[in-house]
Amino acid sequence: MSGDAPIKALLIAFSDDAPAAVYAINRLKPELLCFFVPESAKSLVEASVQPHIAQMPRRWDWVVTPDAQRFMACYQALAKTLPGLMRTWEVQAGELVVDLTGATPAMAAAMALGSLAHTSRVIALSQSGSAGGTEGAGDAGEVVTVEGQPRVWMQGNPWDEAAAVSRGEGCDHFNRGAFGAAAVLFHQIEARVSGGQKPLYRALADLSEGYGLWERFQYRPAWDKLKTSIKALDMASVWGAPPGLKALLPALKQNAGFLEKLVLDPHEVKEAMAYDLLAHARRRAASDHHLEAAMVVLVRALEAFSQQRLFKQYKIKTWDVQPEQLPEALRESCRTCYLDDVDGKYKLPLHAQFRALAGLGDQMGQAYLTQWAKMKPLLDAASKAALGHGFEPVKAERFQQLYEIVVKLTGVSDTSLPEFPTLVL
Repeated sequence: MSGDAPIKALLIAFSDDAPAAVYAINRLKPELLCFFVPESAKSLVEASVQPHIAQMPRRWDWVVTPDAQRFMACYQALAKTLPGLMRTWEVQAGELVVDLTGATPAMAAAMALGSLAHTSRVIALSQSGSAGGTEGAGDAGEVVTVEGQPRVWMQGNPWDEAAAVSRGEGCDHFNRGAFGAAAVLFHQIEARVSGGQKPLYRALADLSEGYGLWERFQYRPAWDKLKTSIKALDMASVWGAPPGLKALLPALKQNAGFLEKLVLDPHEVKEAMAYDLLAHARRRAASDHHLEAAMVVLVRALEAFSQQRLFKQYKIKTWDVQPEQLPEALRESCRTCYLDDVDGKYKLPLHAQFRALAGLGDQMGQAYLTQWAKMKPLLDAASKAALGHGFEPVKAERFQQLYEIVVKLTGVSDTSLPEFPTLVL
């Protein structure tokens, strides 16, 4: 008998072939065992199968079909019982093996459909026309001897083919920005497919988790996840990966490079973060139509650009400014209006930052003041929004108008913003 490693759970169909059932159970040594039987076969299991099991499972149970010849009767019996049993037994995706040897066509169809969420292997012990060992079995299966008769042990993993459909669903989640859902689905596929395909889906799960971390501004762990996934996807692209993967890799590497620059920037004000905030605001508006969040991030992006310019060009920290660093016209108002009475530091709000830039002769600050008449009602709309300080929903045209002004002020082009990829695999 083959030395198969013990398995977690076995769902075995049984009608009347006791030797085949005994062979499968003793070969697989399941920790958990469930018989799928018609009522008439229960007594035969108790008399001819259970006494011959060499290593009794830790737990076992029945699913009884009222009619082994009718698909719906078989499927309803499984659908009502099997999911709850798998939860009770704590059987995870990929941990169930299904034995179709003793199944009628109706039972087999019901088992294939009803167990797909948990199974990673389907087996069957069929009749053989010739005696002998494994010679000549090849891809058709392994020839074994059961009670002196040759049989063929056949097995396969339906998920090796079915994974392509679920992979498309995972890509859809990713492309909608549901990175957590995509990661969960890719991990589920990883658990179900055969060994050679597992690295691909583990990498896609890591990729999804990485972009989810990036979306929450967790730059360092996001970069780590992207680096890990890109290495694995690079390898997968050489060994028969799905269509579209090779075309995807350049965009992933460009994103990883952007994160590397941001993470490794040693300065207190990180230039790349302003670009990321602007891209994030655009995604919030375009992808999930969350205009409130988009407006908040857009205003923060505008501030990040002014902070970066003040720090890089004039060594001014907006959260700890010295009045003497500012243009003469702003020094007194800084001393009287911008002192934080908790930590004793002078802190410039957004408008004052741009006034300081303008007073220092900076082109972006001067452009801000030129656009002020157009910007003020838009910034007021952000302030009056639910995530600002008021109770009025943000209108799409208000966000778009402010976005266009911010892009004009900062001189940023769309091509300089990080863009999340679209998965088509």
